[in-house]
Amino acid sequence: MAAFSDSVVRRIYQTIASDIAAQTRQVEAAVALLDEGATVPFIARYRKEVTGGLDDTQLRNLEERLGYLRELEERRAAVIESIGGQGKLTDDLEAKLQAATTKAEVEDLYLPYKPKRRTRAEIARENGLGPLAEQLLEDRSLVPQTVAANFVNDKVADVKAALDGARDILMERFAENAELLGRLRQYLRTQAVLRSRVIDGKQEAGAKFSDYFDHAEAWSKVVSHRALAMMRGRNEDILMLEIEVDADSTAAIKPIEQMIADAENVKPARGACDAWLMEVARWTWRVKLSVSLSVDLMIELRTRSEEEAIEVFARNLKDLLLAAPAGSRATIGLDPGIRTGVKVAVVDGTGKLLETATVYPFQPRNDVRGAQAEIARLIKQHDAQLIAIGNGTASRETEKLVTDLLALLPEPRPRKVIVSEAGASVYSASAAAAAEFPNLDVSLRGAVSIARRLQDPLAELVKIEPKSIGVGQYQHDVDQYRLSKALDAVVEDAVNAVGVDLNTASASLLARVSGVGTSLADAIVFHRDRQGAFR
Repeated sequence: MAAFSDSVVRRIYQTIASDIAAQTRQVEAAVALLDEGATVPFIARYRKEVTGGLDDTQLRNLEERLGYLRELEERRAAVIESIGGQGKLTDDLEAKLQAATTKAEVEDLYLPYKPKRRTRAEIARENGLGPLAEQLLEDRSLVPQTVAANFVNDKVADVKAALDGARDILMERFAENAELLGRLRQYLRTQAVLRSRVIDGKQEAGAKFSDYFDHAEAWSKVVSHRALAMMRGRNEDILMLEIEVDADSTAAIKPIEQMIADAENVKPARGACDAWLMEVARWTWRVKLSVSLSVDLMIELRTRSEEEAIEVFARNLKDLLLAAPAGSRATIGLDPGIRTGVKVAVVDGTGKLLETATVYPFQPRNDVRGAQAEIARLIKQHDAQLIAIGNGTASRETEKLVTDLLALLPEPRPRKVIVSEAGASVYSASAAAAAEFPNLDVSLRGAVSIARRLQDPLAELVKIEPKSIGVGQYQHDVDQYRLSKALDAVVEDAVNAVGVDLNTASASLLARVSGVGTSLADAIVFHRDRQGAFR
């Protein structure tokens, strides 16, 4: 992390304080703790007196904004240094750079000074056409063709070549006007339309995207799941996406083209020079800015959609983790399957595995009575009070099997519950499961996980990578680093909000407790296994 001046640090703290509705001293204290390596749950739970009571939501937002603002300040400093090194940094430009509040604003201001490849405008300047462009922009009484004739030479073939070169120079100038770019970007945000079309010949292969074969809606109103669906269609070469603006305008001069002209006070009715400059404004939009700003809007749409989607995924995960636990009761877990059979695992009230079995009530064996007899035996032998049924393939058939069996049993009967088995197969093949059940078949480990997640969802689900739990339709379409970070934060907050039982919690669960970590969690479990329960 770069070392910032005191004034920059104060600016960061003041901005964050405003964003999270806190005082600057609270932000300063929280940042100091984060920089020392403290986690958000640890600060929220154990350092309230230091931060003045900032809650976990405020601290999460603080942490995110801190990263962005530090990156912004580093980029601001680099841009100022680059322009200063070129000898082009004026007091006015530096003031604008210092006042910029987003990375986009800084980049817009830097655009005219950014080292670039040799452009058409640069070639035109080398050919001596810079003065022609300046004259036509400054004196609107001139006739472009007449003035351009004075610039024809051995490098500039004719009047048309001279005017084309002057146009290239002015187009670059217009396209690098930071204030204009800001206004155009804002206009697009409110007026642009996102249009989706199917690529010819891809109708059959892309049938699942048929809703978007000919679809258009306001860019500002595209909701997350539709945006991600269309972007997936584009990535699979089924759809074409484009940003349209002023498509329905019948005016000779489109409103967005007029905005570019207005920035240079161009009024075509005033004469030949202004009419020529209006054409330059049109070319600036069509050739340069329409593409670059459309790309900006598509990136912004993806970012916005991913943020919305990740928020939904995080809420879904939180609901799963904080689902009410059934408690310490002997439980039978059923991992449904048809051809490979239904995997059965019995765990006691602490989650300890007691017995496993595999039954085959469905095709090809159709051994319904044998399956029911085996489950009934396990219920009686282990005094099972709960039956957890995974919600995957053959879940309904398995539930009916259990319902029919329970109707035959005397009271008190176990209670059956359908349980999400998302991530159970991932856990089954994980290193954690292999360490816990080295001699147990992978398929049976899933049944153990299903039983335990009914007893205590949080304790079992923390063993699985959050992304593998399955928290949303488009979770694989969003930025995986940001998704992992958000979901890990949900798990961390959930564990620290609920707390753990020191004598029954797994190492995976203990490691999520603020201030514990993996090594200490393993040591606690090792000590507990050797010395017995903690008093």
